[in-house]
Amino acid sequence: MKHIISAEHLSIERVGEIIEKGYKLELGDDARQRIQRCRAYLDKKIAENKAPIYGVTTGFGSLCNVSVSAEELEQLQVNLMMSHACGVGDRVPNEIVKIMLLLKIQSLSYGFSGCKLDTVERLIDFFNNDIYPIVYMQGSLGASGDLVPLAHLSLPLVGLGEVEFEGEVMTGAAVLEKKGWKPIHLASKEGLALLNGTQNMSSFAVWGLLQAMKLSDWADKIAVMSLDAYEGRPEPFTPAVHAVRPHKGQIDTAAHIKQLLEGSELIKQPKTYVQDPYSFRCVPQVHGAAKDTINYVKSVIDTEINSATDNPTVCPDEDLVISAGNFHGEPIALPIDFLAIALNELANISERRIYKLVSGTRGLPSFLVANPGLNSGFMITQYTAASIVSLNKSLCSPASVDSIPSCQGQEDHVSMGANAAIKLYKVALNTERVLAIELFNAAQALDFRRPLKSSPAIEAIHAAYRKAVPFISEDEVMYPHIETSVQFLRG
Repeated sequence: MKHIISAEHLSIERVGEIIEKGYKLELGDDARQRIQRCRAYLDKKIAENKAPIYGVTTGFGSLCNVSVSAEELEQLQVNLMMSHACGVGDRVPNEIVKIMLLLKIQSLSYGFSGCKLDTVERLIDFFNNDIYPIVYMQGSLGASGDLVPLAHLSLPLVGLGEVEFEGEVMTGAAVLEKKGWKPIHLASKEGLALLNGTQNMSSFAVWGLLQAMKLSDWADKIAVMSLDAYEGRPEPFTPAVHAVRPHKGQIDTAAHIKQLLEGSELIKQPKTYVQDPYSFRCVPQVHGAAKDTINYVKSVIDTEINSATDNPTVCPDEDLVISAGNFHGEPIALPIDFLAIALNELANISERRIYKLVSGTRGLPSFLVANPGLNSGFMITQYTAASIVSLNKSLCSPASVDSIPSCQGQEDHVSMGANAAIKLYKVALNTERVLAIELFNAAQALDFRRPLKSSPAIEAIHAAYRKAVPFISEDEVMYPHIETSVQFLRG
């Protein structure tokens, strides 16, 4: 299957489809023409213009006043990449690196960056051949673009840095030799075109949104299983309740819960409890707020990944090469922090439902085991969930409120959006783990309600889950079941 790089709008869902289904990329004729036209214009501009052009015939950052001779322009680009490749910490996962390659190709294809055609095509070669540059998580300030991670992404184009290819880590030079490719000779401005931009932050955000949409759906389904297992009440999901406070996410969540409950024998049983705890009763309000946040963040990131975000911006139609600030991560740094907070709330309320399920109330045995005392049952699963949620709360302190000046004060306000992106990645994985633990508990609790059944929709999930994770009769080692539960949510 093939995806054509063009001016056609690239959606978050389409990015997910391209990555998940292993699409190959190809430059459309329009993208090819835009790239070539912009490069030809920039070459002409350099030849005709004796005045220095930032990042094209000058140094970078606070060295913007230092001119560089035409003979040294290629070395200037290579030096830029080498000096900026200062990443540390864990590797960026290959799945996110592949999104990064796609988003960088998309941004360069608009013809406002001045890249040569062969440079963009080599990035496509990397994508299509599953060549993953080794990129490290830490080092970007999220302001002059994602300079550090994008330097690591770009080094292998010229035979430097490292990549992972066919499960093996090798040098950039080795992978080029293995594929029979020559190193790219970079022209003026190409180093900045590759290193400036928000593709590192944006890739984490796209990945985070794809996870968030899945986890939001799972959170509703698991909450319904917990609700039925806890003998919860259906009234809080009545449409009339939400019509008088019509937040879209709240309305959508209540409707989803009602749909998932259709046909449940358990929900129809007479209730001896007047009302449920907030973690059950307020699912529409809390899950709904997360949905609204996801949709807001999605709208912002959607704009970002369909933009040119390097510097300077080359505008052939206006005969302008403008040094400005499209690389600054502030427009997406704040939403990335917001998305992490929303995901944390899905985990936060999930942990409270776990606590209720193991609390030995409403006819459920203490810690969801038939013979408590001799057996601790699901006691410690709640501890684990509580630990994860507490960590998430620390991770949700916004990174975007910080700024540390850099580059001798030339870059005096930065977004720290890359740190927000790292935190989002961790919070998303943690939220997935908490929801998996709730499913582990909810399925166990539901089995104590037999022979009564939940709805067909919930019973189908339960049956599929039971093929992977068994009912726990006596104490046994639990961590493999939690990991299997995580994989079940991914499956």
